[in-house]
Parts: sequence; structure tokens; C-alpha cells
Amino acid sequence: MKSMGRTDLPPEQQNALRSAIRWEWFTIAYTAVTIGVIALVVGGSQAMKTAWIEDMLSLIPQISFLVALLFIRRRPTRAFPFGLHRVMGVGHLVAGVALLAVGGDLAYEAISGLVAGEHPSIGTVYIFGQTIWLGWFMVAVMSVIVIGPFFYGNAKAKLAPKLHNKVLYADADMAKADWTSTVASIVGVLGVGIGLWWLDGAAALFISLGILWDGWRNSRAAVRDLIDQRARTEDDARPHPLIARIANRVEEFSWVRESAVRMRDMGQVFHVEVFVVPTRDDVRLDDIEDVRSTVARLDWKVQDVVVIVTASLPDEAEPATRRESHREA
Repeated sequence: MKSMGRTDLPPEQQNALRSAIRWEWFTIAYTAVTIGVIALVVGGSQAMKTAWIEDMLSLIPQISFLVALLFIRRRPTRAFPFGLHRVMGVGHLVAGVALLAVGGDLAYEAISGLVAGEHPSIGTVYIFGQTIWLGWFMVAVMSVIVIGPFFYGNAKAKLAPKLHNKVLYADADMAKADWTSTVASIVGVLGVGIGLWWLDGAAALFISLGILWDGWRNSRAAVRDLIDQRARTEDDARPHPLIARIANRVEEFSWVRESAVRMRDMGQVFHVEVFVVPTRDDVRLDDIEDVRSTVARLDWKVQDVVVIVTASLPDEAEPATRRESHREA
């Protein structure tokens, strides 16, 4: 992919996107294998079952990302004048809601089992003439499969800021946190082995609460973007610095007295509205076009720019953060 809608990606972003696609396919293949392996040893442990289902759920962000890419590359049309970039946000929301729903159900099962005092049963297997407790295989499997998420989680975390992709960031964040679920499942299995039956249910509850938290955080972020909150960074930690950068740059034009920016996140690219209070009444079309093209060149994520000449700045728009003497751009 060399473009997103009408936005041509710079070489760095093209390479980052190709890497992200490869990592997502690798993650799907890796997770499919781990799901199959865990299924062989899941036994009667509630913690193992919860970790197994969590692995299945972890496929949703990767699938959402890859499917969304098929749509966001399409150019805007009259039917969809802003392009189809919102599909990435829809995928983000689907992933979050799925995590919320399944995490809630798993938490209910874990709590019900603890309240009812259900004692999980982990059996044995007969291999090469020896009877071996199945719990040892569970611990061995979980200790090995946690290695993958640590590496591909870090790789995706480095790519997400380059692409300003919140689905990719959420996927990376969930992968890096997988080790906590793995440790919890191991503790739960070993707890059953030493007679502390409740540790298995407690571990299952801990894992399900992690799923619920991921679901809540991602659903909340996706909904806020879809209802046009002020554009924020890929990790939702703060307002995107490009807002102030644009407002400051526009105020460098000699004919601009004040400027403010209203920017929405379309899903990897931005729609920008620039409000300008001029120093004179006779603003030429060339002046406005000069501002528009300058803003569009500031960052590859700026897909649509609207320049609005007005007598006063709207309160909801973000004003420039510094005041400098005007100089011709």
C-alpha cells in the first residue's frame, strides 16, 4: 500500500505499513498454533480455559486491522466524501466490544466458581510407561508461548506511532500484557497441584478482569474517536501536537492576526479546519490557498484541510500556543 484514500504515504510510512502487515499475519499464525496447543492441555483448569479464550480474542485486533486496510485505501467518492478511514475506528470498536462481552462472561464464571467452591480437577496422562500430572504440561506450554507476544508486541508498539494507528497500538499493548495472564494461569494450575483449589478461580478472575479492562479502554477510545473528539495521539495520552503546530504555523503568515484549529481523527489521517482572523478585509483566494497547501504539507496525516476566514475564533477550536511577529511564509 502506497496510499490511504487520497493521502500518499511517505517511504517511512510505506515501510512501516508493510512491516505491520507482516507482523499481523505472523501473529495470527502464531496465535492459531498456541490455541491448538493449549486446547490439548487445557484440562479442567478454569484459569487455563480463560487464558485459552483470551488467545482466541486476541485475534480480533489483527483481523480488524487487515480487513480495515482493504477499505481505507479507497479514494473519497461522492457517496463517501471523506473516504473510508472510519472503518479502522469501527474495527477498533468491534474489538473492544468483543473483549468487554466475553471478559464479562468469563469474570462471572470465575466468581460463580469461587462462590460455589468448585474444585477444579487436573488429571494425569500416561506417557512412555509413566503417569504424569497434566499440570506440568500446562505449565510448560504456557511458559513457552509467552515468548512470542513479548517480541511482536514490542515490534508493533514501534510501528503504531509511525502510522498513527490505534488498532495497531491496542494490539501491541495487549500482546505486551500477555505475560501477566500467562503467569496467572501458571499460578492457578500450581495452586491446584498443592491443594489451594481457589487459586485457579482467582487466576481466572484476574485474567478475565484484564480482558474487561482492555475491552473498556479500547471501546471507550473507539467511541470517542467516532463521535469526533479532538484528535489525540495513538495512545490517547494527550491531544495530538499537530494541532498546535498547525495553528502556530498559520499565524506566521503576515495577513493572519489570529488562528485556531479544529481537528478530527478519521483513523490514521486527520480532517483539519483552520479558522483565521485576517488583518485586512481584502483577503485574496491565493492567500487562502497558500495557507491550505502549507498546512497540507506539514504532515502526511493531514488529508483534508479547510481554511475558514472569520471575524472571531470559535471557542471550541484550539488557538495558537505562541505569538510571534508575522513574517511572510
